[in-house]
Amino acid sequence: MDSEFRLEQDSLGEVKVPKKVYYGAQTERSRNNFPIGKEKIPEEVIKAYGMVKLAAARANHQLGKLSEEKLELIERVTEEIITGRLDDHFPLVVWQTGSGTQTNMNVNEVISNRASEIAGNEQGSHDPLHPNDDVNMSQSSNDTFPTAMSVAATLAIGKKLKPALENFHETLEEKSEEFSDQIKTGRTHLMDATPVSLGQEFSGYASQVQHGLGHLEDSLAHLKELAIGGTAVGTGLNTPEGFDNEVVSNLNQLTGFNFKAAPNKFEAIAAHDSIVNCSGALKTIATSLIKIANDIRWLASGPRCGLAEIEIPANEPGSSIMPGKINPTQAEALLQVSYQVVGNDTVINLAGSSGNFELNVAKPVMIYNLLQSINLLADAVKSFEKRCLKGVKPLSKNLSKYLNRSLMLVTALTPLIGYEKAAEIANKAHRESKTLKEVAVGDGYLTEEEFEKNVDPGSMI
Repeated sequence: MDSEFRLEQDSLGEVKVPKKVYYGAQTERSRNNFPIGKEKIPEEVIKAYGMVKLAAARANHQLGKLSEEKLELIERVTEEIITGRLDDHFPLVVWQTGSGTQTNMNVNEVISNRASEIAGNEQGSHDPLHPNDDVNMSQSSNDTFPTAMSVAATLAIGKKLKPALENFHETLEEKSEEFSDQIKTGRTHLMDATPVSLGQEFSGYASQVQHGLGHLEDSLAHLKELAIGGTAVGTGLNTPEGFDNEVVSNLNQLTGFNFKAAPNKFEAIAAHDSIVNCSGALKTIATSLIKIANDIRWLASGPRCGLAEIEIPANEPGSSIMPGKINPTQAEALLQVSYQVVGNDTVINLAGSSGNFELNVAKPVMIYNLLQSINLLADAVKSFEKRCLKGVKPLSKNLSKYLNRSLMLVTALTPLIGYEKAAEIANKAHRESKTLKEVAVGDGYLTEEEFEKNVDPGSMI
């Protein structure tokens, strides 16, 4: 046999496995059987799996099923998995079995073979830890993979996305306050409308993000329900009584998050509505960000031939051919990320509907897309807030110029002279390129004093 390989055995027979790796026969079969794409199972899932295996081992020990010696070995190896020291030993792609079975076995085999090495035994010997009998004790791929999905997503949201959105919201609130006295023309249908302040516009953005955070928080309640203890189909076959609650308690100690055992394991294994719901919250946030990013780049358009109501930071040259051009690149990056999140949600919706009877069979692609959405949103929001939003400044002269030219200020005269006469003033002012005041006073609709008293943009916001 080639000196670079060792023979390992699973239920189908012998498999040649590279000597330098800790994974075993089933992982190698998956590597060979699914040469599809380059998208690997996310590292967040692998680390979450390490936590699940550690929590399960401690539960099995607490319930008298696993010896102290075997627990200590699992604790040592899972610590290496959780800290990323064994990342190179998890090569499997997303495009594998829909239950994630091969990834579960990848984790089981790495723990088993690394434990063999620590104990001074030959890799593949399954001594002192058997990947199925010991590492996978009281578990199934069908309940551990969705549990790892939930743990990975919850940690990514709590530690990365929520802080980014909270900082973003805080900066929007600060800008809203800073711009409160910057009165400008409002726009509806992209056409001139009655006045608002720039601060009021930004307060709308802040409210969108605040509501998005609320939707995200609401989705976590379902996401934190863990399938562990359901084993193959939700009945809990081959688990000791109380196993699920012990595992969850251990996971809560490891993560600092408040997970709970799913009250209905059949739902938790056969349908991943919690993932679908969470993705929906991310999609809602993404659509809010599309609105905000588009508004920012429209408001900053110019600098001389656009709206030019705000100025954004000049981060890099904008053109390889047009000297001095500056583009709203952070807004464009945020837009692209948001489009990707909306697309990911479509995939997750389709995958979430792919449960047949007792098992959803599209788990890997669901968590891959969910984690991508979480990470992209967190990174893009953080970058936009730091490199664009914080540096936004009002262009007060342009705001005043547009405001004074706006025909929609005439709306303030409607209670005084009626809609029809106000419309006549606006239309004539537009046709003859006159001001509202010139037409209103010149044609005798009202006196100059009455016009000045009623058409005050500051009182209209």
